[in-house]
Amino acid sequence: VRDCIQKTLTEWSSKISQDQNQETLEVLECSVAQAIEKINPEERDELKVSAKLFIVGSNSSSIRDAVDLACSALGVAQLDSVIIAPTPVEDGTNLSLEYLQPYWKELENLVQNKKIVAIGTSDLDKTLLEQLYLWAQVKPSSNQVNLASCCVMPPDLTAFAKECDIQLLTHNDPKELLCEASFQEVLQESIQNVKANKWIPLWLLRYSVIVKSRGIIKSKGYIIQAKRNAS
Repeated sequence: VRDCIQKTLTEWSSKISQDQNQETLEVLECSVAQAIEKINPEERDELKVSAKLFIVGSNSSSIRDAVDLACSALGVAQLDSVIIAPTPVEDGTNLSLEYLQPYWKELENLVQNKKIVAIGTSDLDKTLLEQLYLWAQVKPSSNQVNLASCCVMPPDLTAFAKECDIQLLTHNDPKELLCEASFQEVLQESIQNVKANKWIPLWLLRYSVIVKSRGIIKSKGYIIQAKRNAS
């Protein structure tokens, strides 16, 4: 992730003048056009577009921004699936349904507005997944389990997922994919005269475009949003 951000920022900043660089720092929108492959509408039915959204330091309202930006970047009207990974909780603190509810409501709205087909979760144990399932209007279609935390799927989670038709997937993402300090460091290294300590990452979306019939990844990438503190 860090390498992708650094390469994009370095290439983007090299193509703009220093004066323009200064002017755009209030809203820093940088992309490398040739690095993103828009989907041909004629091929859309043959492809599955999925995303995992890592909430870094924002509120639930950013979910719509992330989905809209992903759709715009890829040239599609909707994403086939979105898995949400909320902000990591402190050690010794358990993730709660109350914490998840605002995020899930935003995802449900996007499903109802046909921006997303299916929504899923990451790293929920059986108890929390059941609580979410019973509460939610749009049920989770999948739940990712970290391979680092268990070599074998917990039997109670497996039984509940099977009963409720929830697909259990595995992942090996770190607990914190991108921290604030790491983002600021790569920002400082990539763009001249930027006050990196004023920029805070809000969310990071990782997308993949898969050819359904062959099960191969056609393209993948990251989209990140950060805000600049006025103070």
